[in-house]
Amino acid sequence: MPIQHFLQFSDFSTEEHEWLFRRAAEIKRKFKAYEKYHPLADRTLAMIFEKASTRTRVSFEAGMYQLGGSVVHLTTGDSQLGRAEPIEDSAKVISRMVDLVMIRTFGQDKIERFAAHSRVPVINGLTNEFHPCQILADIFTYIEHRGSIRGRVVAWVGDGNNMANTWLQAAELLGFTVHVSTPTGYEVDQDIAGIRSPNSYKVFKDPMEACRGADLVTTDVWTSMGFEAENEERRKAFADWCVDTEMMKVAKPDALFMHCLPAHRGEEVEAEVIDGPQSAVWDEAENRMHVQKALMEYLLLGRVTD
Repeated sequence: MPIQHFLQFSDFSTEEHEWLFRRAAEIKRKFKAYEKYHPLADRTLAMIFEKASTRTRVSFEAGMYQLGGSVVHLTTGDSQLGRAEPIEDSAKVISRMVDLVMIRTFGQDKIERFAAHSRVPVINGLTNEFHPCQILADIFTYIEHRGSIRGRVVAWVGDGNNMANTWLQAAELLGFTVHVSTPTGYEVDQDIAGIRSPNSYKVFKDPMEACRGADLVTTDVWTSMGFEAENEERRKAFADWCVDTEMMKVAKPDALFMHCLPAHRGEEVEAEVIDGPQSAVWDEAENRMHVQKALMEYLLLGRVTD
């Protein structure tokens, strides 16, 4: 197979994403039934972290072990990535020793440069610009709870960040609409998101109106990693963008709430929402592991049927 990377959501076609969702459901079924499934025996995943992580590390590491593979964990403290050694050289060396690489870093340019010189598939575990594995998990979770996301409305309330960029890419590919509401100055950069058509999203000044009639309401922290110096300024700017019970009331009666975590109750979301009956955040968190298992299997073995 030619090398295929997953650096942003738009790297895969609509059909490939639909395959991943079906495959994730089957892999999750095996996991819940305690069926041993080791298609990646003798394969090694290198995980490179320049940004701290809880869910990304646990989901990839546990997932790879469950598929029968092994894991090498690297941080900037114990590797030369982008420090004393060019990224291109690190890619050439690391990719000769492992079968798959996951990178969680700052600028998208770093992961793009690494992938361009890698002999094995590279997965984006998060960059400042995109978070494709998280949106895979979010959409898979929606499908589990409510069926197809095609034709649905997703309300994004908060920062026009990597999550928002990736939701917009997903909407174009999978045929749903995103209602985007951000404070002034924190809008989604359409050039970064790479949106070709405005038909898959609508922009709202009022977050309440963005949530009206939505099938899914979702948000993220107000200050992403790397922007901590802006914390106080952002806290003031985002004060009206806390997802509360009133926003959920104007969404559809069966609307779900999601958050990629970690969450700050009382800031971007009320405790009554994230801990309430419409919240799917814990299934969403677990599903990172299942969709990533399907992704790793696909990148290494193609379309497996069993």
